[in-house]
Amino acid sequence: MTIALGVRRVGFWWYMTAGAALLVTFAAVGLYRGSVPLDPADVIAVLARRLLPGEHGAVDPRVDTIVWSLRAPRVVLAAMVGGCLALAGAQMQGLFRNPLASPGIVGTSTGAAVGAVFALTFGLAGAFLLAAPLLAVGGALVSLLIVTRIATRDGYTPVTTLLLAGVALNALLGAVNSWLIARSWEQYEAARQIAYWMMGGVTDRDWRHVGMLLPGMVVGCVVAAWFARDLDLLLEGEEVAASLGVDIERTKRAVLWSAAILTGSAVAVSGVVGFVGLVVPHLVRLLLGPVHRQLLPAAFLTGAWFVVGADLLARTLAAPREVHLGVVTAFVGAPFFLYLLMRHEKEVAVSR
Repeated sequence: MTIALGVRRVGFWWYMTAGAALLVTFAAVGLYRGSVPLDPADVIAVLARRLLPGEHGAVDPRVDTIVWSLRAPRVVLAAMVGGCLALAGAQMQGLFRNPLASPGIVGTSTGAAVGAVFALTFGLAGAFLLAAPLLAVGGALVSLLIVTRIATRDGYTPVTTLLLAGVALNALLGAVNSWLIARSWEQYEAARQIAYWMMGGVTDRDWRHVGMLLPGMVVGCVVAAWFARDLDLLLEGEEVAASLGVDIERTKRAVLWSAAILTGSAVAVSGVVGFVGLVVPHLVRLLLGPVHRQLLPAAFLTGAWFVVGADLLARTLAAPREVHLGVVTAFVGAPFFLYLLMRHEKEVAVSR
């Protein structure tokens, strides 16, 4: 299935250069824009003092705290979350050969949500900082394990059965999530934390959360790069790919676990940030084509600058109050997704 917009293809390196420029621009603005206005020169001074060797001039301790302890980890984490979700989405769309596939299609996002909500509902998150992230990652991986066990017969995992099992598990886990949320209504603080987490965001995150996400991101990126060629061959069909030497079942397992690790790790530190894993890789595919050796790194970079830009909007749209990141990505992503569907329907009607 392909949704075409008649978009002109662009060169890979031109695209990556433009994406890097956008990421640097959004990150720079994100470091000095916020509820407390800062001078760009002060921001540069803090970064030079923290990142460059040698002696540097004195920096106001308050400015140093705002830039390095509050805004810098937030910008870095937003870029990592966006990259992970977009990369996971690109892998799932390639595996299912469907541009409407998303990282949560096999239940990983909902499983991660159940894990985190469980930790918040029963007070584990308050007692142990890593409780919610660890349970979120665990929930994502357990969900994938259940889906693959259901869909696999005699060592073979049909993609269609995998998809249907994911839909069913998503519904079941959604019910579990609703039950957990209902239990928390009498606990004001837990209910508030769950509501904030379900809307997604990187507010009040620090370098510890960056460290939590980093291992999962590295593992997911390495596996994605290793199996990029196999995904290219799978686009021609499983029989063709097998005839060219691709171990179909091994590739399926590796891509599914890579996407689950990326999604679970991202959701663990940011909550539910919707539409990034669905819209970003599809847009990149339209601009660059389906070759995964280019598509995967471009999707990661695009997801990074998209979420950093969305978080910047979340901070500034209603300043001094903040809009949740998941709300901003939904406002941007949902209309674009509907546009894709409407354009596709028109093209199908014309072709008839």
